[in-house]
Amino acid sequence: MTALQQHRHHPRTFHDNRFVYPVLSRRSHGLSVGINLNPDKICNFDCIYCQVDRTSQAETRFVELDSVLDELDALLAQVADGSLWEDPAFSAVPVDLRRLNDIAFSGDGEPTTYRNFDEIVERVAEVKARRGGQDPKLVLITNASMFHRPAVERGLETLDAHNGEIWAKLEAGTEEYFRLIERTVVPFERVLENIAAAARRWPLVIQGLFMRVQGEAPPESEIEAFCDRLCEITSAGGQLKLVQVYTVARPPAESFVTALEDRELQEIALRVRSRCGLATEVFGG
Repeated sequence: MTALQQHRHHPRTFHDNRFVYPVLSRRSHGLSVGINLNPDKICNFDCIYCQVDRTSQAETRFVELDSVLDELDALLAQVADGSLWEDPAFSAVPVDLRRLNDIAFSGDGEPTTYRNFDEIVERVAEVKARRGGQDPKLVLITNASMFHRPAVERGLETLDAHNGEIWAKLEAGTEEYFRLIERTVVPFERVLENIAAAARRWPLVIQGLFMRVQGEAPPESEIEAFCDRLCEITSAGGQLKLVQVYTVARPPAESFVTALEDRELQEIALRVRSRCGLATEVFGG
């Protein structure tokens, strides 16, 4: 499997593992070890571009903490001794990409909906510290809908204390477009408030996935509104270290969702830089 094929292939399982899986990630610039906290495929968003098949029943319904930690420890050992790169799924990875960049809380739903989120972040940080060697980031890939919950806030504090980074989803500027893309009962204002509050405490990465819907790219007014929201966050004291501008790279949930061209992504990134003065990275489909 080529590096490009692996960037487009992100299975949530690896051999006998049920919760921990390695992927070659474009946005991580190397190997990312994912921890699936939603094996039941339940999510509080129903994004039109999501690649998770929610029509089929999940084989694993509950997160088993001890199994998560055992699987993580074993996979980190494979990375450390180099045996992962002998696995047929990773043997073709170029040498310059054979580095562990992060351990990511992600998976088949919103990871912060996991009831004991603070505990699992703490335990994962302990495994990472015990393994020593490389010091990969702990990354939370999130829709930012739950930051106001005490257990999640404690988890974010632990994340920050262990070389952590929050990647918060924001891909709309208006309530109407937010509803179209995310299909959730969570208010857009709640997401914006949570991102702004977290960004006042820690530097955040913004994930902005843009796409065609029914053949139509996001309208100019929506990109302007997206920039308005970013500027409002930074004007209120929020720290946004990077805005990731990308598009669909794997088959989405809905057939009417298709990728933007690289040129269109570059134009969005240029608008973010010129309007908000923020660093951007672009990832084409």
